[in-house]
Amino acid sequence: MKRRGFIKKAAAATAGAFAAPYILPSGRLFAATGSQMAEHVVMVMFAGGVRQQESIEQTYLAQSQQIQVEGNIMFNMLDGAPPTQKVVFGTNGNLTGDTPIPQILGSTIQQQGTLFKEVRSSHAGHYGGMNALLQGNTLYSQGLRQKPINPTIFEYTRRHLGAPASKVWFVGNGIGNSTPLMNYSHHADYGAQYGANFLAPSITFGSQSPGQEHLSNAKVYHPEEELDPIYQMKYFLDNNFENVGGTIDTIYNTEEEKQSIKLFLREMYNLGGNIAKPPVDDNNDLNTVAYTVEVMKWFKPTLTVVNLGVVDTCHSNYTGYLAALHRADHAVGHLWNQIQQIPEMAGNTIMLVTPECGRNLTPNPIKDTNDWYAFDHSDANTQRVFTQMVGPNVPANLVRGGVGNQIGETADNCPTIAEILGFKDDVMNSGLISSTAQSLFDRI
Repeated sequence: MKRRGFIKKAAAATAGAFAAPYILPSGRLFAATGSQMAEHVVMVMFAGGVRQQESIEQTYLAQSQQIQVEGNIMFNMLDGAPPTQKVVFGTNGNLTGDTPIPQILGSTIQQQGTLFKEVRSSHAGHYGGMNALLQGNTLYSQGLRQKPINPTIFEYTRRHLGAPASKVWFVGNGIGNSTPLMNYSHHADYGAQYGANFLAPSITFGSQSPGQEHLSNAKVYHPEEELDPIYQMKYFLDNNFENVGGTIDTIYNTEEEKQSIKLFLREMYNLGGNIAKPPVDDNNDLNTVAYTVEVMKWFKPTLTVVNLGVVDTCHSNYTGYLAALHRADHAVGHLWNQIQQIPEMAGNTIMLVTPECGRNLTPNPIKDTNDWYAFDHSDANTQRVFTQMVGPNVPANLVRGGVGNQIGETADNCPTIAEILGFKDDVMNSGLISSTAQSLFDRI
């Protein structure tokens, strides 16, 4: 192939795959089977493994480090007084982390909505947990670093509601592991044509901005003179689209949607990070949520799913885990606050918040700088997580279940979203979700 031809085709392929990766469905195929409770749903896959003890039970250090200090470090989500001793989870004052981040919300998510205090996570790992949340299924045969076997809530939404691609978004906390593969399944009746647009802000808009670099450089790549940037692009696409020697499956944005995505990316680059960030934005979860807000402001999605994950530092750094848990709560408060400032979504959005799995009851041998033990996720305690719902038609200030009284499971999120958007029967009758999964509204 001649040089000019190669450059033209390479640039077209790379730019098309990244900036406007997907193509279009032509509208609704099936009538929705129910009425909508809200026109927008936001699901927060809350962090990378949250212990029930430090979140719902608010034991702080008492049940983890045998230091008798308790208190609530999730001011925006849960009711409860904060700890008054050994505060390490905030921003730096006289000591590292000794200044808690002020509460954003005037009343907690617990007061505004419904808290399922203890639900069952069927998986001890992130990938299985994420699949349960997105597929409503608890299959153990689902392989790591593979596309989901069964349809995701993204595909259900697009196929049964007729939602266009630009109205369904999955915002990931990175492109590692299986995260970017979760935007659609390989199921024969669903798949890429019903997938969600995927965005990893840390990659596309991160501090080193590799996405912008790749987009800019794509126009001048040459196989003999610029092999390095070509390989960088290959690695990026391999991670993002699992494209090793194969074609890139595409979801279907219309030409108009592609143009809108392009303009959105350009606007974000022009803003250079001057966006609606949370008051404290010192970790990746907080920046991921900041760009999720920008996605919502631009596209007003029917369904937005955002994945957080910094608390996974708990494997080796318990102090860092506490700080990340506090910031994840700060991120959720900011997200809910910002939703109320988007006219098309205010008062018309239901938000769900659920960890994909819990963490162990007993620690591993690793100690951090405070000599506090770390925790993995593998034992029965990981099956203990919570779910919160808030928004129109969600009962306010209602608590269901508790310690020793699990009500609900993580797989419930999928049929719950379907009920909110008006196609629960399609999902429940599909035969593709867990036989025990129900809408959380049916469990109230």
